[in-house]
Amino acid sequence: MRFQKLAAALSAASITVAAPADAIAEGHTLSAAAASDWEAAYTKANAALAKLSSSDKIKIVTGVGWGNGPCVGNTPAISSIGYPSLCIQDGPLGVRYGTNVNAFTPGIQAASTFDRALIRERGKFMGEETKGCGIHVLLGPVAGPLGKNPAGGRNWEGFGADPYLQGIAMAETIEGLQSVGVQANAKHFILNEQELNRETMSSTVDDRTMHELYLWPFADAVHANVASVMCSYNKINGTWACENDGIMNKLLKQELGFRGYVMTDWNAQHTTQQSANTGLDMTMPGSDFNGGTKLWGDRLSQAVSSGQVSQSRVDDMVKRILAAWYLLGQDTSYPNTNINANVQGTHKTNIRAVARDGIVLLKNDGNVLPLKKPSKLGLVGSAAVVGQHAQNTCSDHGCNTGALGMGWGSGTATYPYFSAPADAIRARAQTDGTQVTISSTDSTSGVSGAVNGADAAIVFITSDAGEGYIEVEGNKGDRKNLDPWHNGNDLVKAVAAINNNVIVVVHSVGPVILETILTQPNVKAIVWAGLPSQENGNALVDILYGDTAPSGKLPYTIAKSANDYGTTISSSNDNFNEGLFIDYRHFDKANIAPRYEFGFGLSYTNFTYSDIAVEGKVTSGAATGNVIPGGRADLWDTVATVTVTIANSGNVKGAEVGQLYVGYPASANAPPKQLRGFEKAVLDAGAKQTVSFKLLRRDISVWDSTRQNWIIPAGEFTLYVGSSSRDIRQTGKLTAT
Repeated sequence: MRFQKLAAALSAASITVAAPADAIAEGHTLSAAAASDWEAAYTKANAALAKLSSSDKIKIVTGVGWGNGPCVGNTPAISSIGYPSLCIQDGPLGVRYGTNVNAFTPGIQAASTFDRALIRERGKFMGEETKGCGIHVLLGPVAGPLGKNPAGGRNWEGFGADPYLQGIAMAETIEGLQSVGVQANAKHFILNEQELNRETMSSTVDDRTMHELYLWPFADAVHANVASVMCSYNKINGTWACENDGIMNKLLKQELGFRGYVMTDWNAQHTTQQSANTGLDMTMPGSDFNGGTKLWGDRLSQAVSSGQVSQSRVDDMVKRILAAWYLLGQDTSYPNTNINANVQGTHKTNIRAVARDGIVLLKNDGNVLPLKKPSKLGLVGSAAVVGQHAQNTCSDHGCNTGALGMGWGSGTATYPYFSAPADAIRARAQTDGTQVTISSTDSTSGVSGAVNGADAAIVFITSDAGEGYIEVEGNKGDRKNLDPWHNGNDLVKAVAAINNNVIVVVHSVGPVILETILTQPNVKAIVWAGLPSQENGNALVDILYGDTAPSGKLPYTIAKSANDYGTTISSSNDNFNEGLFIDYRHFDKANIAPRYEFGFGLSYTNFTYSDIAVEGKVTSGAATGNVIPGGRADLWDTVATVTVTIANSGNVKGAEVGQLYVGYPASANAPPKQLRGFEKAVLDAGAKQTVSFKLLRRDISVWDSTRQNWIIPAGEFTLYVGSSSRDIRQTGKLTAT
């Protein structure tokens, strides 16, 4: 369904936003207390609104212009209500441009932990640093791009190529951030899946795919009471996202019951009147990047005076912005803005834990890992040592020289320090009496001296990406291909021709084609170390030496060929012809064997699954609840519970991520299986634990574009529980009557 039809259908449906106290909450979902908090915040916002002049109202919704304040986005202070100059700052992994802050692990690394508690703690610690700097709004977390294109430049800022995983991580991050009083910002809304032509292209998607994939994690964000949402640069069905009634009003504010405010991406606004009337609430930064064009401010005042924009619409903008400010308690004792404040605290504990637990062990032939006090180790590759990237010498980390910890662009932060792999391995080797030799370039000619006679050779390879305003080694944001950078394949081949025990460590923003590497018989292990930020080396040593058994799982599929994904970066407009079938959904439907499937990850121990049980009685049909933040209230009800016992049958302590996938009745025309639950069990050798997966109504519903509602289809659901999307250990059934 085109969005024109969608808008009409939504309007005809007469969806009403109920008093949020009607919410029914479970897990991370909306509580009655949170609903009451929104009501209290709006009561304060209404009282403040009455004290504001027309000029004050315009100031609250209009940024002061690019470069005219201490933060990347700023609005004027309003003394009559004690409202400060709002400080809005990047980004999704910490305070951009902060001089005494931590650089948290990117979202994609957090996702690969599949650990809700770590993800929430990461959000909380980022929030503490943000608040310590007197920043009111942190521009994150990221649910768009979702990652349908594996080469997409900003995929690493988000939480993987599955909407359920993205949604859980969004909610945990938002609740962590906002628990300390910082406004979170869910971005980029919506269908912003590539960097190429992001400011001119139009994205066209069918209504069902929009709901079941791209809108899904934003529903989680809204349900977690996110304060603000950022509309994206691209067009949706020919209309800019930041002046699109179907996106901002119908989908976000009406269907999802969003109570916060919508701000533009920087310079993503194109009109005065239309953007105001279609749901935009705040323009950022208030001008174009030259400081010239200003579409709100005086021009919005004139549009109100001429009747092109109603005063009530401006009042609604202001109330939404003020309500978010009051909701987070920022009207009381909030620190003054100081982006140079020292706020690092002990937060590096979370950075190391996420970096470590996000490492995915892909291959471990002959149990070459963990290392057992080798007499000699050879290290090869420029990514083993500190280079310009880790030294913060490239603007917004726009280079891939030396060890890698994040991609590039506005979603980065400054490293306060950087633990490089070679340094951390040397420190550990010294305690073991191990000799370490290094070839710290990517030239194949110098490897023999480093790896000859070594008990094992560790080769470091990378693949990088970022935001499109920076080009790195010919990659204009999006990756040109999915090959390792710096001739990584040849580097591994050269080492494997000399040494019999080669361990490949991959630091990458996303999938890399590993086929050349896997054909080398002497490559015994592949450690997918992802993007570990400042704790790169320390986290890697934890895994290489077995201080912690690896427990990370892939948040995307690694294919045998880039063509296997079925999606590519579009050179013009993006028509989303693949529909629901991205990443593992596509591989399953097309019966394509991946190299490493979504959810895959080995350990140093083994796990067995048993005793699946399914409880719940499900009735088919449409959701009927009133709209609360996140959608209809009954979508958030638990309708079934699946339990399974996981046992550690090996000899060392480890953690296993049990994953629940749902297969729908044939009448639903759904992907073969979809992630609908995950739980991480930490188990001593020989121990076992029963884990529980709660299925919400939305988890077994499909979107009906004709009825404009979520429907549980009648028939039999298959419930798959296992160690990955293709390693299914237990199967159950659930019938909707």
